[in-house]
This record gives sequence, structure tokens and C-alpha cells, in this order.
Amino acid sequence: MNDQDPNFDGWLMYHSVGVYPGHREAMTRALSHFAADWCAPDDTRWDTALTARGKLLADWAALIGAQDSNVFGAQNVTDAFARYLDGLADDALRNRTVLVAADCFPSLHFLLSGLAHRRGFTLRTVPVRDGEDYVRDEDFIEAWTADVALVLITWVSSLTSKRVNLKAMCGHARRRGSLAALDVTQGIGILPFDLNDTPFDFVCGSTLKWLCGAPGTGLGYIAPDALKQGATPAVRGWFSQENPFNWNIDAFEYAADARRFDTGTPSVLPFVASQPGMTWMRAQPAGRVRAHNLALCHELIALVDDKGYRLLSPRADDERGASIMAETPAHLDAAKIVVQLKDAGLFVDSRSRTLRFSPGICTTHAGIQRLARCLPR
Repeated sequence: MNDQDPNFDGWLMYHSVGVYPGHREAMTRALSHFAADWCAPDDTRWDTALTARGKLLADWAALIGAQDSNVFGAQNVTDAFARYLDGLADDALRNRTVLVAADCFPSLHFLLSGLAHRRGFTLRTVPVRDGEDYVRDEDFIEAWTADVALVLITWVSSLTSKRVNLKAMCGHARRRGSLAALDVTQGIGILPFDLNDTPFDFVCGSTLKWLCGAPGTGLGYIAPDALKQGATPAVRGWFSQENPFNWNIDAFEYAADARRFDTGTPSVLPFVASQPGMTWMRAQPAGRVRAHNLALCHELIALVDDKGYRLLSPRADDERGASIMAETPAHLDAAKIVVQLKDAGLFVDSRSRTLRFSPGICTTHAGIQRLARCLPR
């Protein structure tokens, strides 16, 4: 690879914020163009703004193998999932079970646990086995019994990088007749994904992480069958309509497509700021970024083994996302290590005793070598 930015050769934070060569300049240009259009002395600003938002949503649709009519934007992943749940009929979940793994994105578990009583469902959380670090696929499937109305599947765990077998989950969803929702946030952009191969009823993600975007850009997908069955979110507004410019308060009509999950005036700036990263990532040759990431992941596994840290991520490449997570030895303070590494131009983060390392396109072999010198035993 010959396009790395030396200022980011030690950037191992792609599980949180992604960067790519020329990132700052590209985002600055995009926002500058938006400002010029928005402040121009004419009446085209909203046309330009909504076209920009629609461009990002169209790219999201293409990225996951969906049609433009089946995707929508939101503020974040939690917001996108909340809108999907809001659109389900009351009897879809009442007196049934919603299934989730204990190592899901906590924000989504907070949402479900808060809705359980209000919507009348039982939330079943599949635990991590004693002495292990992530929920096994077989344990999740075993807990997926006939009473389960909806499952939330986390493609890649943000705490261990455990990757779920999506084909196995899709197969079990068909056998059970359950609704299946998928959070792709920690995998999309770096790992291949196509709804035509692994169909789900709902998918959520964001432009952060591997898509190198900005915060405030939640992304959703709803399957065509779900739209045909008449998803009716209670939180709605003028942009939820087939014709947003219908202002007859007695004649509301949901949009026929996923725009029904819009509400009031939509957010635009995060979509504008996220477009350059989406464009850059989608322009890369298939597998190129992943091959670079995988080579550095192998180096990281060897490094944490050598340093005496406990590897939390699966060792098998096909069972792991694009990150390496490791538990620090008991005599070390993970939060202090993060600060020490930052002083050496190495950027990681921690959750309790867990250090998270995610090498991307700007991370280099030299950066990993520097990490090997600076990471304490």
C-alpha cells in the first residue's frame, strides 16, 4: 500500500472513527460547497440539500444490495432501530419474545429493555458462557424458540470483534418465521455484505467506523415485504408523507416507500460530511482494504500474544470482524495505556480492561512496529 497518511500510521480506531488519505481535504470541500449552495442568492438550496442527502442514501442502498426505495436516514443507529420498532403493529410483539445477545451494542439493548413493558414483550438476552468472551452462534440459535417474534443480530461485536454467521441466522429466521433485524455497524464497509445473499427484515448502520463518515448519519433498511404489510410508525411528520407538501391536516398519507420512516425536516449536514468517505470506500477495488486490514490484524494477534495480553477476539479470520480486542494483564491500567500510546502517535481506546485495536487503510506496518515497542508487558 502506498497511499497511507503518515499522520495516521498509528491510527487503530476504525471501530470508532474511520480515516482515509485526503479525508480532511475532501470533507472540507464538501462542506464548503454546501455552504456556498445554501447561501447562494437563489431558491435552489433545498433542492441541492435534499439531493445530497438522497445521494448518500442511494450509496447506502447500493452498498448493502437494496433498492433506493427501501432505505431511510436517521440520526444514529439507535434512532433507526427505534423507527423500525415504532412501525411494527402492536400485535407483532405483544405477548411474544424479542431475542438479543448479551454482547450486542448496549444502546440497542437499552432501547429494547425500555420498550419491553410498554410494548408488552419479553426481552430474552442470550448470555456469554462462563469463562468465555462472546455469545456463541449455537447458543443464540438454541435460545431462538418458537415464541420469538423478533431477533436483533449484531453482525460484529464492538467488544470482541466476534462475527456472526449470517447465513445460519437467516436460515433459522426462515424456519422460525421470526422477524430478523441486523446491526451491521462494525462490519459494513470492510466486510462484504449483500442482502441478496443474506436477506433480513431490517438493517441498521451508520457512516462512522469503516465508512469514514461523520456522526449524525444513521442508516436504515426495511424489506419490501414489510413495506407491503403497511409499516405505520407513530412518530411521523410532513416528510413521512407521499407528498411532503401536503399541508391538509386531515389528509395525512404515508409515503409508499421507506420515506415513511422520515419525520419532520430532515438533517442534511452529516450526510454531506459523510459523502466523501462513502465515495472513497466504494471506489476501492474489492477486497483491497480488507486484505491490508487482515495482514495487520495478524500482526496484532502475534503482538498481544507476545506481550501476555489475553486475546478476546476469535483467532479464525472467518469468525472475526476487522478489529482485535485484548484484555490487559491485571497489573496494568488500560485507560493509562491509552494515554501513553497517544503520546507516541498510537491511537486506541479501552472499555474497562479491554483494549481495542482496529487497523485500517491509513495504519501501517511501521505503526504496528511502534506499537510493539510502546505497549507495556
